[in-house]
Amino acid sequence: MKMQRLITGILLLAAAGLTDAMGSEPKREFRGAWLNTIYRNEYSTLSTDKCKEYLKTQLDLLQKAGVNAVFFQARPQSDAFYASAYEPWSRFLTAGGKAPAPYWDPLEFMVKEAHARGMELHAWINPYRVTSSSKQTLPKGHIYHKHPERFIRYEGKLYFDPALEENRDFIVKVVCDIVSRYDIDGIHFDDYFYPYPGKTMFPDNDSFRKFGGKMNRGDWRRKNVDMLIEAVYSSIHKVKPWVRFGVSPFGIWRNKKSDSRGSDTAGLENYDSLYADVLLWAEKGWVDYLIPQLYWERGHRLADYDILVKWWNDCAPDCQLYIGQDVNRCMDKTDLDGGNNQLHSKLDACRKADNIQGVCWWPAYSVSGNYKGVSDILQKDCQQYKALVPEYSGLCSERPAPPCDLRETSRVLRWECREPEGKSNDAVRFVVYRTESGDKDELDNPASIIAVTDAREYTVSASGVYFVTSLNRVNAESESSAKIRVK
Repeated sequence: MKMQRLITGILLLAAAGLTDAMGSEPKREFRGAWLNTIYRNEYSTLSTDKCKEYLKTQLDLLQKAGVNAVFFQARPQSDAFYASAYEPWSRFLTAGGKAPAPYWDPLEFMVKEAHARGMELHAWINPYRVTSSSKQTLPKGHIYHKHPERFIRYEGKLYFDPALEENRDFIVKVVCDIVSRYDIDGIHFDDYFYPYPGKTMFPDNDSFRKFGGKMNRGDWRRKNVDMLIEAVYSSIHKVKPWVRFGVSPFGIWRNKKSDSRGSDTAGLENYDSLYADVLLWAEKGWVDYLIPQLYWERGHRLADYDILVKWWNDCAPDCQLYIGQDVNRCMDKTDLDGGNNQLHSKLDACRKADNIQGVCWWPAYSVSGNYKGVSDILQKDCQQYKALVPEYSGLCSERPAPPCDLRETSRVLRWECREPEGKSNDAVRFVVYRTESGDKDELDNPASIIAVTDAREYTVSASGVYFVTSLNRVNAESESSAKIRVK
């Protein structure tokens, strides 16, 4: 009897350990990475073929590290890494606003390559920035040359005047052009709204006198940004209801000393300095997700990471919430318990928070470059299993049909599924599972996922029981296909 109790106890402990192992990595988790093009010299120096190979290598390395969504900076500063009828080709890709030769469209290429790897591709756009230095000249055909009165020069750099309706309309037109022509999964704005404060005040006196009315300048500026955000959101969903709109704001909304709702921090405030009221956008339903940039370390004197994780978790539950992580700071800073880095503890804090559904890595190049072994750690400890991007059920209440006619020939799995019809419930990606027994519960185990792909076939390398599910455009998962055993 004692031996039987001992065996039972061992089995229970083993089962508990298995549960912990399965629970440590959720099946659904956003794992993004920001792939910036601004200030990157390689894109303008590489040939078309070498640039394509470079980007494919970046995607391969990010996928290997567990990343499932890439933010590709398609419009770094009123220019384009894609074929635009409204703005010139980016100076970070070609010289003088000329099309690349031999011709290619980087955004189109990235959408195709990301989807082939089962990854999402979000087009990352900076709304107001036009130049990044006082010495920069704009190519012929830029809208500035036709309407210079619509722009403001601040500390040597040029910006769209956020107060002008015609500028908001232009930015919305640029966004809708991208959404309508490219099979992207999202449109993404970063933290740059009104410029970060400099030595002087942003010179918008003329616009304030004309449009400010009786509002104070801060409320008026916030209203200008609010109108852009609302217009972008509604316009995107009119064109393609499934395309998400998200923002990665500066990590402090307001400090508690400025607002009782604020965080117990003492840094620059998004609300008061950049005039971005991101909580309002979430409350109004003008964004599908937020990714606050919590780049500070745990224990930071003015902006403690742990405090901010808890604050965002508690205060922004109206949309999906992910946490922006600075890769280099995660790896450079020793942990509070003396550990070599803060990577594990920062991820743990996000996974333990009720309303946080993932992270995003800045910059992607530090992950792909394995800065201080970060990619190795992610692969072995933190993101060793594939994760599905969280479902955006508010954008589509249906679930796709499961794949049918699953079959195997010479270790190649093939299946059938209805072709996409330009609808939210189109099956656009497929999840391939492998188990030893084919147990139904394995559908909830991330360790059983061996591939996410947009193809309708997959080459297997091991024997086992296989089955496949479909994902629609908002990441809702179908029921399982029939199971098949491969010997």
